[in-house]
Amino acid sequence: MTDRKTGTETKLVTGGRRKEWRGRLVNVPVERASTILFDNVDELRKARPGLGQHNYGLQGTATHWALSEALTELEPGGAGTALYSSGLAAITGALLAVLSAGDELLVVDSVYGPTRKFCDTILKRLGIGVQYYDPMVGSAIAEFFTDRTRAILLESPGSLTMEVQDVPAICAAARERGIVTLLDNTWASPFLFPALAAGVDISILALSKYVGGHSDVMLGAATASAAHFAHLQKTGWDLGHSVSPDDAWLGSRGLRSLAVRLRQHEESALKIAHWLKEQPQVGLVLHPALPDCPGHELWKRDFKGSSGLLSFELKDADVKRRAAFVDSLELFGIGFSWGGYESLVLPVDPVRTVSKAPAGNLVRLHIGLEDPDDLIADLAAAFAQVGR
Repeated sequence: MTDRKTGTETKLVTGGRRKEWRGRLVNVPVERASTILFDNVDELRKARPGLGQHNYGLQGTATHWALSEALTELEPGGAGTALYSSGLAAITGALLAVLSAGDELLVVDSVYGPTRKFCDTILKRLGIGVQYYDPMVGSAIAEFFTDRTRAILLESPGSLTMEVQDVPAICAAARERGIVTLLDNTWASPFLFPALAAGVDISILALSKYVGGHSDVMLGAATASAAHFAHLQKTGWDLGHSVSPDDAWLGSRGLRSLAVRLRQHEESALKIAHWLKEQPQVGLVLHPALPDCPGHELWKRDFKGSSGLLSFELKDADVKRRAAFVDSLELFGIGFSWGGYESLVLPVDPVRTVSKAPAGNLVRLHIGLEDPDDLIADLAAAFAQVGR
C-alpha cells in the first residue's frame, strides 16, 4: 500500500493485509502456534514481542497482527490494538491496565451489566473505588473528580437505554486532570464513531458483535493512543490474555463487510423504530437517531450513522405480558448478544444507582438483515396476540 489517504470503507477492505503476511493469497492465512523456534540462543534473547515479531504464541502470529493492525487503522490517533477473548475481557483487561489499589473509577450509570458486576465486585475487592455518574452529565463530570480519580469508563450509547453521552466534553475535562478515558464503543464501532479522534484514550469493542457479524465468534479488542498502548498490551500478556487464531481470522473476515452490513442494519432499524412509535402498545422508543432519545443532538453532532440496536417501552404490561409478547415473535430469536445477521429480542430491566432509566418495561431489539417488512409483520402479530 502507498501512503495515499483512503476512506474508512477502503481501510475496512485493505487493513492488515500486508503482503509479507499473506504472500499471494487475498487473506492472511490462519497461523496456529504456541512454540516459536529460533535458530540460535542469541536470536532467542533478542526476540521482542510486538506487531510482526514472533516470540511466543501468546503474543500472536500474522493472523492476530492482521486484525490488530486493521482495527488500529480505523482509529485516527491509535498506536495499536490489543486483542482479547471477549468484549468483557477487553473491558476488564483495559481497566486493570490503568487502575491500581487506592484509585477511583468513574463509571457511566447506563453501563453494560457484566461490566457493572466486575466494577462492584473484583475492582472493589482490589481496593479500587467505583462511583457511577448520570450519562447526561457532560462537562459537569469534573464535579465528580477527586484526587483519587484515575479513569472514566464510558459507554455511548448505553446498550439498554441508548443515552448518548457528550464524549468529547467528558474527555476534555478528564484530560485537564490527567484522567484516562475508556469507551465501550461496540454499538457504533469506529466506522460510525472514531473514538480516539473524539478524545478517548482507549476504545473498546466486543468484536463478537458487528465486527464478527455472524454470531459465531467470541472476541474483543482495545485500541489505545501512544501514551497507553504499550502498557495496555503488556498488561494483557501479563494476565495471560490470548486469542485463538481461528477467532482472529473470523474477526478479520467480518471486518471486510462491516460497512455494508451496518448500513443495512441502520436502514432497517430506523424503519422499524418509526413504525414502533405509531403503535398504541408502545411508549418511548429508544434509538439515538430519534429526536426524543436522550442525547439525540449529540448523536447528530458526533456520529456518522446508527446501528441496529434499539429498545422500546411496552405500555401497560407486566412481566408476564412482556414475556408473552417476546415468546410470540417468530423471526426474532431470544438470546443474549447482538450484532449478527439475525434479529434478536430480549426483555431487559436496567439496573441504575444514580440516574433514572428513561423507560420502565423495556424490550430490546437487534434488527438483523432480514426484510424489515417481514420483521414488522412479526412484531404486529405479536402485539395482536397479547392484546391491546
